[in-house]
Amino acid sequence: MKKLFSLFILLSALSSCANTKTTLYAELGGQQAVATIVDNFIHEIEFNDTMFRYFAESDIERFREKLNEHLCLLANGPCEYTGDTMEQVHAGMNITESDFNLGVDLFIAAMTKANIPHPIQNKLLAKMVPTRKEIIYL
Repeated sequence: MKKLFSLFILLSALSSCANTKTTLYAELGGQQAVATIVDNFIHEIEFNDTMFRYFAESDIERFREKLNEHLCLLANGPCEYTGDTMEQVHAGMNITESDFNLGVDLFIAAMTKANIPHPIQNKLLAKMVPTRKEIIYL
């Protein structure tokens, strides 16, 4: 009976571990990793003439702060996004599909430089896909 009870306790513990769902935020590495991705992305933009023109007049510190919040929220982290809507942020920029795709490439490079594994990158990109229609040709 004692062995059966021990087995039950072990199986219960394993079952609760299996039911614990890790957030994408945790898989990314938390706030430090998100901040690194954002800083890397800003650096990528800085050295890309095509993308830099969209940010030339931007308040980079505000961009950094709001992108950190946005990525944290998308990744199910413990954050609240306090910025404007994607439509408000991108209104009048007339971002083309080509330039949007370039931005995605730069963002992927930023994640790669932050040592984010490709499967985790793909999960974050999938969370970002719905924002596409809120960014291009506005």
